Amino acid sequence: MQKLHVTNGKSGFGWFGKKIFETLPVGIVAFDRNLKITDANPHAAKLIDLTDKIDKSLQRGTDGSASASQDWSQQLESVILTGKARTFESVRYTSNGKTKLLRIACAALKKTGTGKNCGGTIIIEDITEQVNTRCQLANAERLATVGKLASRVAHELNNPMDGILRYINLALRTIEKQDLEKPKEYLTHCREGLVRMVQIVSELLEFSRNTYSPFEHVRIEQIVEDSIKTMDTKGEASKVKILRNYASDIPEIRSGNLFQVFCNLTKNALDAMPNGGELNISTRMSAKDTAAVEFRDTGVGFDAEEREVIFEPFFTTKDRGKGTGLGLAICKDIVERYGGKITADMAPKGGSIFTVYLPVRSENT
Repeated sequence: MQKLHVTNGKSGFGWFGKKIFETLPVGIVAFDRNLKITDANPHAAKLIDLTDKIDKSLQRGTDGSASASQDWSQQLESVILTGKARTFESVRYTSNGKTKLLRIACAALKKTGTGKNCGGTIIIEDITEQVNTRCQLANAERLATVGKLASRVAHELNNPMDGILRYINLALRTIEKQDLEKPKEYLTHCREGLVRMVQIVSELLEFSRNTYSPFEHVRIEQIVEDSIKTMDTKGEASKVKILRNYASDIPEIRSGNLFQVFCNLTKNALDAMPNGGELNISTRMSAKDTAAVEFRDTGVGFDAEEREVIFEPFFTTKDRGKGTGLGLAICKDIVERYGGKITADMAPKGGSIFTVYLPVRSENT
């Protein structure tokens, strides 16, 4: 490829200008009227697969994507002809099996002296991380909005349900005094349904709480400890011994809604051991960029066939009226939105093991 210096001797930049051109953190490509590449800096070669012509270089990475509908030859020739700059946002470009999002700005290049357009330049910027961050922030805002709405709805439902439940209890007492069986049976069913609704609303309220900022990075054992503290009273009442085994080599982790996840797993373990037992909570690195948080209890466990459906909404292993079946489903949703996964296994000596696998903070995060 013939080298064409963007700056010439008359510009006053010379060698210094060439060094700036070569070290800029964006890709720059110059091309003539025939779209033949005349110069390109090293960063451009990292962002796109450079060939002899700029239109072919762009087209080869955008074939099959939305941006392929842009005829690069036509677009670039139009820039040279009209002198009007064009910018293409979030162009999906695939190279070596990896897809990135590029911002591509095209402008005409004028010939010194005549002022006529003799070709053009493009500036290429990798905006993949920027777009991903914007998407994460948008998702966080949407989730926060939904959480506030759910919390508001739950609060609004609480008062009328509390009143209905109170009047049903009063009616039951009156009917019991008159020994009327059928009305008592009907009202009992109504009360059971209302109690279940109250539990569901309470659980929605519980999961609308935020202890950490969604993008705050903290040590994972700190989140676990905060969740254990909320269950101190319940643990003492159940006479459950909570053991900790935290690894020291786990990097800080983006907290998100992990507090709610760990709270629910701790609560479930305590519920499974009403007559006492042990809950062993441990952390470890299960892979290079993945941390595992394990909750192992000595409770009643679950049946083998329940393993496949245990995370489905409204499925519960608890006795009727004691569980909503929402906790684990919400945990699974939170963990998966985080980019991780949650598993359920039966402990060899009885009890259950719930393990949360989470991506940890890397140097580039």
